[in-house]
Amino acid sequence: MLKFALAGNPNCGKTTLFNSLTGSTAHVGNWPGVTVDKREGVYKKAASPVAIVDLPGIYSLSPYTPEEVISRNFILDEKPDCVINIVDATNLERNLYLTTQIMEIDVPIVVALNMIDVVKKSGDKIDAKTLEQKIGVPVVEISALKDEGIKELMDRAYEAAQKKRAGTTVLESSALAHVISDVRIALKGKGVENPLFHAIKLTEGDELEVKAHPDEMQMVEEFKKQFADDVFEGDFEAMVADARYKYISANFSTAFVRAKKSEKLTKSDKADRVLTHRIWGIPIFLVILFAIFHFTFGEDLLYLNAIFGFATDVDTGNEVLNAFVAVFYSSAGVSTPGAILFNLMGFICDQIGGGIATGLENVGAAEWAQGLVNDGIWGGLSGVLSFIPQILFLFLLISILEDSGYMARVAFILDRAFRKFGLSGRAFIPMIMGFGCSVPAAINTRTLADEKERIMTNRVIPFFTCGAKAPILAAVCGAIVHIWNPGIDQGLIVFLLYVFGMAMAVITVALMRQTTMRGEVPPFIMELPAYHAPQFRNLMVHLWDKLKHYIKKAFTIIVASAIVIWFLSHMSWEWHYLPDERMNESILHDIGAFVSWICTPMGFGYNTAVMRETGWVFVVAAVTGLIAKENVISTFFVLGNCLGGALNEETMEGWEAVSFLVTETGITWQGLIAFTVFNMLTIPCFAAAATVKGETPKGKFKFTVAFWMITSYLTATAVFVVLSWWWTVFILAAVIALVVAYFILRNKGKINLKFRKRSNAAKE
Repeated sequence: MLKFALAGNPNCGKTTLFNSLTGSTAHVGNWPGVTVDKREGVYKKAASPVAIVDLPGIYSLSPYTPEEVISRNFILDEKPDCVINIVDATNLERNLYLTTQIMEIDVPIVVALNMIDVVKKSGDKIDAKTLEQKIGVPVVEISALKDEGIKELMDRAYEAAQKKRAGTTVLESSALAHVISDVRIALKGKGVENPLFHAIKLTEGDELEVKAHPDEMQMVEEFKKQFADDVFEGDFEAMVADARYKYISANFSTAFVRAKKSEKLTKSDKADRVLTHRIWGIPIFLVILFAIFHFTFGEDLLYLNAIFGFATDVDTGNEVLNAFVAVFYSSAGVSTPGAILFNLMGFICDQIGGGIATGLENVGAAEWAQGLVNDGIWGGLSGVLSFIPQILFLFLLISILEDSGYMARVAFILDRAFRKFGLSGRAFIPMIMGFGCSVPAAINTRTLADEKERIMTNRVIPFFTCGAKAPILAAVCGAIVHIWNPGIDQGLIVFLLYVFGMAMAVITVALMRQTTMRGEVPPFIMELPAYHAPQFRNLMVHLWDKLKHYIKKAFTIIVASAIVIWFLSHMSWEWHYLPDERMNESILHDIGAFVSWICTPMGFGYNTAVMRETGWVFVVAAVTGLIAKENVISTFFVLGNCLGGALNEETMEGWEAVSFLVTETGITWQGLIAFTVFNMLTIPCFAAAATVKGETPKGKFKFTVAFWMITSYLTATAVFVVLSWWWTVFILAAVIALVVAYFILRNKGKINLKFRKRSNAAKE
């Protein structure tokens, strides 16, 4: 099978093209030895199937980042049959810099001019035939977003793969052509493959090449003496870069003809005037974020019932039909899209659960077997499955913001705010990915140049509530609304908790910058892509990847955890089976009760006499959540079923399961909020923690774990205390003010000390 590699700059549309080519055949893993995503798939519409490998987005083939090393080594060592170089046609000159480097490798190349539809729409023109003649490799105009030119691209790539190609360079007329030629001849004489590429990199002083070819490096050093008085002072790397850009500008850029621009602003510019406004930009982002959570978790669509008060309970005379109608409409009002999906999936799970229970009774299954299947396996599994459509809807809305180009603007507008607290706007990009999953978010921190910024970002990524934690927030907030009826929309409470997590990220980063992670904030330069409508196929591929992830986790980790929880809650230390009513004699009860005292300051330990007996279920749920956050909800269902069996007797949704536990345990709403905050900020799931460990310098991960535990414990305690006794907020505010004042005075003292040292040095 032929193998094609996709190479290009970040944000050039490479992933969109990959999804269009591979569709359902795509799968994601890790490159050997590193935690950078490895995306592979198969293109089936060529004369024979073609394996497609999506290389990480890079700006050059110099070994500055792990992504560049991976892409470079793959092309050199794996020898793909063709490299498809995706070029952002709207930024031709900058993107062709990478093209000139790939051309120096002995590999067939096809240049894909992506986003050509945007170029044409703006009135600009690119003469692809002229560009092809000047570059010397096939050039094809495509629009990956609209699936235009894809077949022609693959046909020409397939054709190019049948022929051998020797590397060429744009440096033939540069001042370094002579030394490059000599080194190339020397390397070729030694049998080195791709001698032209290695010769140029060696001339640049590439670290990898210097180590591999020390003898040839002596030739370069001798040649350098001729340039001691040159404007570049013998910096051959800078000379090569300058020569590349000059050649691109003089030869390749002439194929690009810009239309005469009118003084009128484009639609993107007009939108940016509002969305990236220095004052209104952040409030607009928060409003958009609130709308997302309202449509996902709210129950009263656009607050129509709160405004007009027309909602009532509907009684059709049929219990099943009533449950189905409640999916779309209830006393709370017309359901939001997210609530409809959640209610519908809950209705389906309830029908399946009822069928399983009836089937087991009819076949005369033993009591323990019925409990294991109904309360343990299906109870835990359905608790997670019922949330999947709702969470996918949340992912869909966030993906629309990302694919449209808006999230890039959010990183830009937040740079001003983040910079004051010790982070650049670039750090916000992996953070916002944390709303989906902390694993790829942690991997994305590799794009951050500063090591301290990478460590801080990895530490606070879990504070951006991922999809696995969303069911916890939805269930707890739903229970609070329905039990205590505070007159606040469930979606609003969820939104406030999400914002609280973001605020905690900023606060802790500011604290780290003042203590253990002092340093300068790295500069942030970002190219804002034009707004565009997301491609339906790409959105669906993204959601399908998320769905596969959830289903895989549900039928492996969640089922296994549910079985273990049920087993330990029905087994005594003498290994005797215990019925539900004797669960307080179980192994799980004793373990949970033993740990409960630690959680008392957070509101879900030994806070009341009733909680001394039953409050341990929240402690167990928090512990199982360390394995996978979905376990928190599945634990609620498993232990809720075992405590009273009420979850089997009626239609139970996530918030109803929590409501039942509230009744059984006597936990307060303040304790529920603190419980949620603890799960939001504490150690993430094992997969995310392992990824962060891989991205953290050796020996420093233990401090990150300590940071998660201490921050979550102290914050949850503070939340519980302040919500329980409102006047304590003044004490907390005073403590915070003292800490801030200390750092301000300390920094002023340092500044004055530096000034005095400089003054003394000047006098001397």
